[in-house]
Amino acid sequence: MLGKKEKRNDQAEKRWKTMLLVAFGQQKMFKRWVPAFLHLLVYIGFIVINLEVAEFIIDGFTGQHRIFAPLLGGAYTVAMNAFEFLAVGVLVSCLIFLVRRNITKVPRLSMSELKGWPAMDANLILIIEITLMMAILKMNAADQILAERGVDHYLPIGNLFFSGLLQPIMRGFSTEFLIFVERAAWWFHIVGILAFAIYVTYSKHLHIFLAFPNTWYSNLKPKGEMKNMPEVTNEVNMMLGIPSEAGAEAPAEIGRFGAKDINDLSWINIMNAYSCTECGRCTAECPANITGKKLSPRKIMMDVRDRTEEVGKSLDAKGAGLVDGKSLLGDYISQEEINACTSCNACVEACPINIDPLSIILEMRRYTAMEESGSPAQWNAMFQNMETSFSPWKFAPTDRFNWADKVKDEEIK
Repeated sequence: MLGKKEKRNDQAEKRWKTMLLVAFGQQKMFKRWVPAFLHLLVYIGFIVINLEVAEFIIDGFTGQHRIFAPLLGGAYTVAMNAFEFLAVGVLVSCLIFLVRRNITKVPRLSMSELKGWPAMDANLILIIEITLMMAILKMNAADQILAERGVDHYLPIGNLFFSGLLQPIMRGFSTEFLIFVERAAWWFHIVGILAFAIYVTYSKHLHIFLAFPNTWYSNLKPKGEMKNMPEVTNEVNMMLGIPSEAGAEAPAEIGRFGAKDINDLSWINIMNAYSCTECGRCTAECPANITGKKLSPRKIMMDVRDRTEEVGKSLDAKGAGLVDGKSLLGDYISQEEINACTSCNACVEACPINIDPLSIILEMRRYTAMEESGSPAQWNAMFQNMETSFSPWKFAPTDRFNWADKVKDEEIK
């Protein structure tokens, strides 16, 4: 809510379709099949396995054990095998993700902006997921051995394939120890899920929830269309005598052209930053980054989020907030970074959940050009030529098609 207001509720039908395809359907993930398939397993597992967690919680409140087993009969065994299959899928996927991050070191997952907390955050979540999935399998294995031994409270539910593979290892354990294993795994899973619900708000994994509104509020305009500044548009319209949507009178005061800090961005820009999962696909596709420039679209989004967090915490503590002597442009994002951008939209196209780093970069470049006159000298010359000659090159508009005459002469010869 530190960002400026922006209405983006048009084309509701298209927005629902975009959200269903991109967020629910993982459409853009499948531009890279291997990580997309692994992510899909984790995504489906996260949703479906929570149905089993719901049973855990109901059992806890009622004092029952596997409350749905007598109601569903054989279907319960089928469901449990499906849950275990997904648990193993999540476990294997997370192991592969750990290898990709820490051993094979995929380039986009090993860049400088991921050092420190971002790398630890990603690894921590993967390790927790692996541990939670192992807890489910161990709990089920211990549970069925206890049911075979006729221990009160435990119900036989049929053959479970994956946890059944652990049973030979655990059959030599005492009944008391198996009860401890089963109860400890049960509690670990519930406490882990509830703790994750809190932890996720401090983590890049907030995208689990924000991906859906983020895709709904996507920019639906063609990728190459740049948004005009309303203040400038209204001023030009007034000069030309064209009626403006904002009314005949100019606004009393224009706060700022472009963006210097987060309050100059829109709330959608800030939501984009909190939706970022730091996957780095944007940076991997960025031609400026590929050619060795300092620009990383992922870092732009991480910087916006970090600055927002800094300002938010300061305001909560009755601190300086936005007037702390810092700003997004300069203290977090450098001129070198924003000037390297080619405005090609490769980062926007690559993002799996339609985050738009380019809109933030353009706003900061506008601030640099219009408020600080800080654009590179070559750019200023181009701007002047555009204003006087209507092209980036310094020659009269009447001479624009002289090249065509030369071509015609060559054809005659």
